[in-house]
Amino acid sequence: MKKIYFFLLFTSFASFSQEIALLKYSGGGDWYANPTSLPNLIKYCNTNINTKIKLKPRTVEPSSTDLLSYPFVHMTGHGNVIFSDADVNNLKNYLLAGGFLHIDDNYGMDQYIRKEINKIFPNNNLVEIPSSHPIFQKPYAFPNGLPKIHEHDGKRPQAFGIFIDTKLVLLYTYECDLGDGWEDAEVNNDPLEVREKALKMGANIINYIFTN
Repeated sequence: MKKIYFFLLFTSFASFSQEIALLKYSGGGDWYANPTSLPNLIKYCNTNINTKIKLKPRTVEPSSTDLLSYPFVHMTGHGNVIFSDADVNNLKNYLLAGGFLHIDDNYGMDQYIRKEINKIFPNNNLVEIPSSHPIFQKPYAFPNGLPKIHEHDGKRPQAFGIFIDTKLVLLYTYECDLGDGWEDAEVNNDPLEVREKALKMGANIINYIFTN
């Protein structure tokens, strides 16, 4: 039933407005960081890849039944993350039913979030996503994979994923900070070309969700 629900939700995307959401998690991390990032990504996608996403993203808690209403849920922050048993069960059901979770390390989240991802899928390891994956191919080409948006520790940007039956259901972007690149220009003073790369990669993520 849940998979049918998501199938209907996704296939109606071309005809009706959809909503996406920001995950409000526990543990003390600033889940509310980058307040302008999702609205800007939505505007970019609606203008450039013909999506019809409502301009104001929702906020949803990981244990809420409302989670199933959103085909795309974004998560960010700098600090600690704790998923309760109820959070874990609901997130797992959501992802198995066809939902998609994008976790964007805003710097400092890595040591915490990997443990929590493992709670959700203890038998599925995070694997690095190769640059040949469709998420890097369309509608914008990223031949080298995930773009580097912010310096952080100077490491190369990496995209990790959890795959269920070959389908990517959870994307974890590390040493990249797409969300900062989606923010209003004056927030981080990123050059236009850097912000454009971040928004194009975000559009690829949205496109992947609704075409796969």
